[in-house]
Amino acid sequence: MQLEDLRVVLKVAECRSITAAATHLDMQMATASAAVKRVEAALGVELFVRTTRHLRLSTAGERYLPQCTAALSMLDQAKQTIHNDLDIISGEIRLAVSSDLGRNIAIPWVDDFMEQYPQVTLRAHISDSNIDFYRDALDVALRYGAPADSNLYGFKICNVPRLLVASPMYLEKHGTPKHPKDLLNHQGLFYQLQNILNDTWHFSYKESGNESGADKSYKIKPKAYCAANDGDLVRRWCVAGKGVAIKSSLDISRDLLAGRVVSLMPDYKIPQGELWLISPSRQSITPTVRLLRDMFRERTRALLTQLVEQGLLEKSVLID
Repeated sequence: MQLEDLRVVLKVAECRSITAAATHLDMQMATASAAVKRVEAALGVELFVRTTRHLRLSTAGERYLPQCTAALSMLDQAKQTIHNDLDIISGEIRLAVSSDLGRNIAIPWVDDFMEQYPQVTLRAHISDSNIDFYRDALDVALRYGAPADSNLYGFKICNVPRLLVASPMYLEKHGTPKHPKDLLNHQGLFYQLQNILNDTWHFSYKESGNESGADKSYKIKPKAYCAANDGDLVRRWCVAGKGVAIKSSLDISRDLLAGRVVSLMPDYKIPQGELWLISPSRQSITPTVRLLRDMFRERTRALLTQLVEQGLLEKSVLID
């Protein structure tokens, strides 16, 4: 019995589907099915109960596979211990990242990481859509917001202020908004996810002399001029002078530092976000992933520090 066949069987049990397991393991469904049959033949029992629509563990599978999981975990840990002792950083990273952050910030950083660790390979999944770690065959995802699923594991990378921005060219033509209500007369550039248009913007303002009181809040819905399900396209529209947008300070950082866009209404605060590195299981958190996490923390802090030094962000953003 081959260890790789056992790994396929365990992935089938985890996904409850030979098709999903094959996708995750990057193999043909027939190859995965053959691996399951070989293990069952070697054991002389069926590990799964199959119907036309469902696949579940048999009684034998429920007894056998947890012990296999423990045994393979011990073997993987032993292999990883050797790699740790030898300082070996290797293997494929299957990373999901949003379009704007990925194309313009994160992937160039990962390229540098791979230059430093030449035995590391990358498979990137660039998309603003919601991800499924098993369907999309991913190890880690760099995403805005803490993991909502308690079964996922995550590392906070940094705080990420969101900013109202526009290009100097747009402001010269349309004027500079000073108050949230002014935005009703401006061209809004919006992000859309799964046919839901994020066209309502929220601001808060602390009035002078009211340090202990509640902030005044505003909910504004500007005119929709352009919308897309791709954050990078919204950023490009903003740089091109098509309208006003709310963007992550990381996504728009290069344009801010280069003067291609400017931050507007700094006294009116937009709810702050966070950047997280998320994994579906502890087994996915390898030494390579931990080094990648540390690199993301180092690089984001350096970039946010530049924005702070230019007076574009408050220093408190650097405090975790």
